Amino acid sequence: MNLRDLQYLVAVADHRHFGRAAEACHVSQPTLSTQLAKLEEYLGVKLFERTNRAVQVTPVGERIAAAARLALENAREVVEIARESRDPLAGTLRLGVLPTLAPFLMPWLLRPVRNRFPKLQLSLTEETTEHLIARLHRHEIDGAFLATPVDDEPGLQSIALFEEPFWLAAPRGHALARCPEVTRKELSEAELLMLTDEHCLKRQTLEVCRHRRKVPLPSVPDLRASSLDTLLELVAAGIGCTLIPALATRGPWARSSRMELRPLQVAGAHRRVVLAYRATYPRMAALTALADLVREEVPRDLVRVLEPPASGAARRR
Repeated sequence: MNLRDLQYLVAVADHRHFGRAAEACHVSQPTLSTQLAKLEEYLGVKLFERTNRAVQVTPVGERIAAAARLALENAREVVEIARESRDPLAGTLRLGVLPTLAPFLMPWLLRPVRNRFPKLQLSLTEETTEHLIARLHRHEIDGAFLATPVDDEPGLQSIALFEEPFWLAAPRGHALARCPEVTRKELSEAELLMLTDEHCLKRQTLEVCRHRRKVPLPSVPDLRASSLDTLLELVAAGIGCTLIPALATRGPWARSSRMELRPLQVAGAHRRVVLAYRATYPRMAALTALADLVREEVPRDLVRVLEPPASGAARRR
């Protein structure tokens, strides 16, 4: 038994498909299947139930796969500890980013990262909060830019980066577009277009408005968009209004002649962006340096930077 066998085992347990697991491991399916058959023979237990349609992991296979994940992470940690002793800002750093943050955070961050840390290679994944937290727990990424607290997630901690206000995006000529600043009362009486349920931005929008109509107005369709791009296109088309994070106001929509952007005069109308990570992650120097760079580069006219503790520790908010 070797680490390669454990990698194959975890891949099949995650993908529930030998072909996709082989592709993820960059080997042929016969090679993967043969090695796993040898592993089952060596362990003396059945790890998978194979059918023509699906692969099911046996109960003992689930337990062994969980132990295999830890073994692979520990092996990776051995390499990372050695690399960190030479240069913590070298090698690959696997990061997850929210879809409502990635288009506005990464374009202005990637160039400073490359200039400041030329030996650091960022590997980026764009997914919703639930999936990013799951990937952190599975040791598939090293950190994640989130807008949701992780205090209730066992084994996870975070570095607070900045608070990002929400703005209103309204069609040109809309009643709310004529307000210099939009209040909560005005928001609560408006019908807002929102993202689908898996996006934390929807929940945050509802918290800001403190209101949810049970029956949509006839003039506003009951739409649930899967991306902020779609929402803003709908606003520009005159379908309705929506809330967007402040960094998005620097996007191409800010120049649209069909849309107006207005700040909110609403207490607590912001989201807190953090860099979440596993408490056991060995390369904290890389995450701390990245967090410091974000605070340094983020447009301070749009967000409120959250400075690190006086001790310099990059732990809980």
